[in-house]
Amino acid sequence: MKFGIDRLITDEELRKPLEGKRVALVAHPASVTVGLDHSLDALIERRVNVTSAFGPQHGLKGDKQDNMVETADETDPQYGIPIFSLYGEVRRPTGQMMSSADVFLFDLQDLGCRIYTFVTTLLYLLEEAAKLGKSVWVLDRPNPAGGPVEGTLLLPGAESFVGAAPMVMRHGLTMGEMAKWFVDHFKLDVDLKIIEMSGWKPGHPAGYGWPENRIWINPSPNAANLNMARAYAGTVMLEGTTLSEGRGTTRPLEVLFGAPDVDAKAVLAEMRRIAPMWLRGCAIRECWFEPTFHKHAGTLCNGLMIHAEGKFYDHHAFQPWRLQALAFKAIRNLYPDYPLWRDFPYEYEFDRLAIDVINGGPALREWVDDGEAAPDDLDEVASADEAAWRETISGHLIYS
Repeated sequence: MKFGIDRLITDEELRKPLEGKRVALVAHPASVTVGLDHSLDALIERRVNVTSAFGPQHGLKGDKQDNMVETADETDPQYGIPIFSLYGEVRRPTGQMMSSADVFLFDLQDLGCRIYTFVTTLLYLLEEAAKLGKSVWVLDRPNPAGGPVEGTLLLPGAESFVGAAPMVMRHGLTMGEMAKWFVDHFKLDVDLKIIEMSGWKPGHPAGYGWPENRIWINPSPNAANLNMARAYAGTVMLEGTTLSEGRGTTRPLEVLFGAPDVDAKAVLAEMRRIAPMWLRGCAIRECWFEPTFHKHAGTLCNGLMIHAEGKFYDHHAFQPWRLQALAFKAIRNLYPDYPLWRDFPYEYEFDRLAIDVINGGPALREWVDDGEAAPDDLDEVASADEAAWRETISGHLIYS
């Protein structure tokens, strides 16, 4: 199979419309070819007139570790072109930035989750391109989580940089498919071109979402492997809690939680008692870790590790959003007064709890905190939203 960038650099006919045009590249460390050349180098080597580059959250180099750690604009030392930050003084490209090119190549590897901010960066780019008559080409890449969808829809008025539009948490789309939906949903008059992948089959073994013969490069510092990408639509919710998501360890965002004052074995037993069907598709293992930074730094934490990999992984049964919700519910049942929800500014939202920003509404938090609420109550709401989302995106799928 070939990713969008690989098709573009090997097919002269695909590149012909770029002749005589100023070209910008939106990229990060995972923007590489099959030969592991960075897309910026590969395009310039093929004489594409790249006049600027853009870096999303964590930067073009991917060196910024945490959320709300901004990147400054700079000049590329090798090519002398400006590198604009879309996670610094601004998150939406300015008119000055947009004036640097005629065609914008978007080549970001996504994780298939609404909260992963590259989705919002794509929307902002499309909106500004529509205003200014610019072209956007999405060089498509796989959704490593595959095609399943899960979670509740973002509520009107709950939009943020981690919630671009009314989609569910695990959206099931590639960035090319997402771009098509954005254009339709927001009625954008923009010149959009998708450089499609060839040979990608989501939901099929052996990789299901990520091809086994393709090297994994971190698209952000804590996206270290495929297991994390599969679990992320659930584990990202830990960012809105006082529980550790494993930052400061070698396996961040692959744990259901870590804390010095929570009995992980007891939580797992309670999860199995409440909703054993929500633990399907993976293995859960007790673990211990001591974060070197971030939450509970320097303190021994007991936690639960997710293994959505190898013989334990069932692509069509695994439900990371429900799994993480279940862990919260079990902790609340065992520790009714536990200060679960972290109150702090999250992705430039200062007036709402982080967990509500992450979920695009309060439904999950309210379900966790309601002692009378059962798994079926959350499942009913989420299932209806998932069905609605599947219907919404059905006309925009490219690869199914």
